[in-house]
Amino acid sequence: MKSRLIALLLTVISTSLFAGPLTYQPDANQANGKKLVFIASDHEYRSEETLPALARIMAKHHGFECVVVFGIDEKDGTIVAGKSNLPGIEALDDADGLVIFTRFLAPPDEQMKHLDAYLNHGGPVVALRTSTHGFRYPKDSESSYRKYHFQYDGEEYLKGFGHQVQGQTWVGHYGKNHQQSTRITIEPGKETHPILKGVSDIWVHVGGYNAEPQDDWNILTTAQPLMSMEQDGEPDPSKPPKASEWTRTYKNSPDGKEGRSFTSLYGTSEDILNEGYRRMLVNAIYWSIGMEDKIEGDSSIEFVGPFKPNTFSGKGQAKGIKPSAYEGFESPIPAHNDTGGPKRSF
Repeated sequence: MKSRLIALLLTVISTSLFAGPLTYQPDANQANGKKLVFIASDHEYRSEETLPALARIMAKHHGFECVVVFGIDEKDGTIVAGKSNLPGIEALDDADGLVIFTRFLAPPDEQMKHLDAYLNHGGPVVALRTSTHGFRYPKDSESSYRKYHFQYDGEEYLKGFGHQVQGQTWVGHYGKNHQQSTRITIEPGKETHPILKGVSDIWVHVGGYNAEPQDDWNILTTAQPLMSMEQDGEPDPSKPPKASEWTRTYKNSPDGKEGRSFTSLYGTSEDILNEGYRRMLVNAIYWSIGMEDKIEGDSSIEFVGPFKPNTFSGKGQAKGIKPSAYEGFESPIPAHNDTGGPKRSF
């Protein structure tokens, strides 16, 4: 009996804590030899739907090997929004690019070391929405990576990951979720930037985020909060446009290498329904890894497999889904959208 219990325990551990991530392989005749890792674990904005959908596009239409790392429940191996357990993050060890969409995580050191090493080598970063406050460690944490905390006050890594890599930590909302959508406009003079090639008519469902531009930001777009959830809604007269997407270079440690960083303050699963926004993210991935010469303004950005996202909310996750539900290119994302949360008609 005791031996069977031990065997069962080992099985649970191997299939939850250390389970392999979701991987999408491109067709052999289209593969470009590059590997992307997507880390999806936030509490509200449905990164667990945004990133596998984006990964499928990059694999099927653009030839990248794409690995999606989710926050995973240690007991049953299901995806849990905002969970800090990130099995498979070691895929970063030989990755060419990273797309990150996290919020308030405190991964164990054994996992966090892979992200730290990737950033110290100047690995390219595309960061969405809540990644400005992607990590939050308790004050009494003994983690070797507490410096990633979004309010870290040590001068050697002030304000954590968001400030050091993206150029901004959490600032605050600039518009009301579910009441105000956001129109994003290309900055004058930036129309020819590779990330904006073929990009137009950007509109996202999510409310605005505040921004405090720094001298080293290359601001590509600005966001205008609207007075409704309609694409042609009137601008909020009390909220002039603020920076929404930008690039910069970062250095994660004094001895580290410089790397490219692109930040978008948006990115919910509903946001990527907009073709202009979706193309901008695809282009940003190419740019981040130095493949801007390969950007085509009319390349395919069509969804691969059914994509019917949930309306974002703190309790809007489709529960009970394991990464295996999204294997291949034909399964629906999400696997189901029975959440009990709010719904929106499209």
